[in-house]
Amino acid sequence: MDTRRTPRSADRPADRSGGLHRRTRSGARAAAGLLAAAALLVSACSSGSSTTSATAAAEAAEAAALVALPRSTPAALTPYYAQKPAWRGCGVSGFECATIKAPLDYAEPAAGDIRLAVARKKATGPGKRLGSLLVNPGGPGGSAIGYVQAYAGIGYPAEVRARYDMVAVDPRGVARSEPVECLDGPEMDTYTQTDATPDDVEETDGLVAAYRTFAEGCGADAPRLLRHVSTVEAARDMDIVRAVLGDEKLNYVGASYGTFLGATYAGLFPERSGRLVLDGAMDPSLPARRLNLEQTAGFDTAFRSFAKDCVRHADCPLGGAGTSPERVGRNLKAFFEKLDARPTATGDSDGRRLTESLATTGVIAAMYDEGAWQQLREALTSAMKENDGSGLLVLSDGYYERDADGGYSNLMFANAAVNCLDLPPAFDTPDEVRRALPEFEKASPVFGEGLAWAALNCAYWPVQATGEAQRIEAKGAAPIVVVGTTRDPATPYRWAQALAGQLSSARLLTYEGDGHTAYGRGSSCVDRTINAYLLRGTPPTDGKRCS
Repeated sequence: MDTRRTPRSADRPADRSGGLHRRTRSGARAAAGLLAAAALLVSACSSGSSTTSATAAAEAAEAAALVALPRSTPAALTPYYAQKPAWRGCGVSGFECATIKAPLDYAEPAAGDIRLAVARKKATGPGKRLGSLLVNPGGPGGSAIGYVQAYAGIGYPAEVRARYDMVAVDPRGVARSEPVECLDGPEMDTYTQTDATPDDVEETDGLVAAYRTFAEGCGADAPRLLRHVSTVEAARDMDIVRAVLGDEKLNYVGASYGTFLGATYAGLFPERSGRLVLDGAMDPSLPARRLNLEQTAGFDTAFRSFAKDCVRHADCPLGGAGTSPERVGRNLKAFFEKLDARPTATGDSDGRRLTESLATTGVIAAMYDEGAWQQLREALTSAMKENDGSGLLVLSDGYYERDADGGYSNLMFANAAVNCLDLPPAFDTPDEVRRALPEFEKASPVFGEGLAWAALNCAYWPVQATGEAQRIEAKGAAPIVVVGTTRDPATPYRWAQALAGQLSSARLLTYEGDGHTAYGRGSSCVDRTINAYLLRGTPPTDGKRCS
């Protein structure tokens, strides 16, 4: 699944376990791929039932708690913590970059290094410098450096940038930090057009073959690296970055998957955790299948909100005034089925037509930000009434980070690599998916079938998962602000409630609204509350609500 995140002011349309949609909205990016995505969970105020909530609570109670690391730094790691970075210009005004080393394998530090790219923009003043503020936009696979240079380092509130050095490190395997690569552009075009809702044995075999090809490509590119791109390892890397920057404690804002990374850091290093904001929170205690199912319901919640808005507009191609969200969903599903039988033209220079899978991805991309709903209405109108699929293809390409020349960023590759290492697969075989289809389609009549099949991708991954679902308590950490949006599609609100319930020092901040994440997305109440915490160390009252 993919849980990516991008502030509304930065661009349009930010996720865990094989199949999830994790997405980061970083700079000009959208979310990571439908087929290689990773899974998240469902919102309590979405279509989730009390039975679902009870099951999730039971699973969380059974999950082991993440154990903190010893306070003292092992001797074998001392050279990494004592590094002196050589800062240099990196082509973006006001920013400087450096490369630092971390052990590829923390269990065997002498076995080799991995090189991590770091960027920063120094505090502008006035006011006393508060240290470094690390930011991560999500994914997994979103470039934190791209995010800090395109948005956070220039778009965060001026008073925050005045007091903090704005810092980003691309996690291992991502973007500038020894990126995982799997397929070239034409191969990715084929992959993203694969039928993700197979109707028969032949189509099922085709989807499995696509997953195998993707996984084999990743394994051939970086067989050793793939075993060491877990979230736990990335969190340990952040502690090296903290020390190298000269900070006693880590101050951090993480969005979407970045909340899982930040919470993991707090769980491993509670005494070194400073002011942590976890926006669009994930629940680390749930296994892959539950994550995928609950995120599916989260997308349904977001779609119903879009449907209600769509029919208020004269240009809505899915129904007129008063049309129910259920009918809107059936109309959209019928359109997808029509594309499944006969893809429509797009005018793409590479000859791509709008398939059901690309159209579904385009619609899902627009669910991350209500600011994209008008664009989605227009794209659907063109496709449904004029047989022009170019608008939905644009949305899909943004989601996959495909550029105009047909190249793809490494977002989807890193997304799968991290997700498939962090948790055992949601499903092991196509038959398991088929048996689960009724449950997924109940969670979302529109997206359930495709998201269930998307959760199969990690079954064919070339390395076994090293992580497991765990509660994160971070006992002894300073107050941590957990932010949840009530109609968030990718990180359902229930996850924020669950994470806040696990973290011993959490303060839950609720944004009553649409879209993915809350900070910097238009709520002055949310922004004031988080700014007060970052600048003065004053956390909100637990349970504070904004709209």
